[in-house]
Amino acid sequence: MEEVIKGTLMIIGGAEDKKNDCIILNKLIDLANMRKGNIIILTAATEYPERTAKEYINTFKNLGATDIKAIHIQSRQDANNINECREISQASCIYMTGGDQLRITSIMGGTRAQQALYRAFENGAIIAGTSAGASVMSETMITSGNDDDAPKKCTLKMAPGLGLLRDVVIDQHFAQRGRIGRLLTAIAQNPHMLGIGIDEDTGLVISDDSVFEVVGSHAVTVIDGSHSDYSNVSELKPDEILAITNVVMHVLPAGYKYNVRYRKPIT
Repeated sequence: MEEVIKGTLMIIGGAEDKKNDCIILNKLIDLANMRKGNIIILTAATEYPERTAKEYINTFKNLGATDIKAIHIQSRQDANNINECREISQASCIYMTGGDQLRITSIMGGTRAQQALYRAFENGAIIAGTSAGASVMSETMITSGNDDDAPKKCTLKMAPGLGLLRDVVIDQHFAQRGRIGRLLTAIAQNPHMLGIGIDEDTGLVISDDSVFEVVGSHAVTVIDGSHSDYSNVSELKPDEILAITNVVMHVLPAGYKYNVRYRKPIT
């Protein structure tokens, strides 16, 4: 697998702790402080940008961050604002909030803001995202699908993501919403991709060595379908159940690592 990672990604499964130990967000602040320490909060995913940004700004300040700014990209006109895009490209850390991942791609796709995000990443910035901001990291993203249900072809919808992490598909709120069925369906349709399901208050940090480490209070589930020897996904009719065999699965709690390039857990 050929990776394009140059900066660092922090991919969070949603509902991260903002009041107690704040393990994930403390880790994010530490990573940002290893650079220049300036943090940009991108609210493109949410319909409530002011409220969402205020919550994160207060949380980050309580954790010791001092240079924080929210940029509200709510339209494609906003996404082509030269001054704000310059700030994005020069940021040490860019944090994408939750909401709807299709809002991010439909508003930012092909704009100066998307290019600024890529430039920041290529220059070594931390790109972090929670919930919708996590799903959008991959080349192909899940946009919707039934929770807590048997895997079915007709219930899953996918779309292009930002492509910061290639040959991977990410799902979030994973264990809490019973999303293993829809991730298995995504892998059956795209067996070359690695499926990564991230629980709430859990994240992974991946840098240019293509190894991610799990942080937080729950687990990351990795599904590798590259060696699967059978699937009926191409013959399925609406509402029929998926069949797939010889899929490899790993469940990794905090402190465990996984090599994305070689598809090997590091225990």
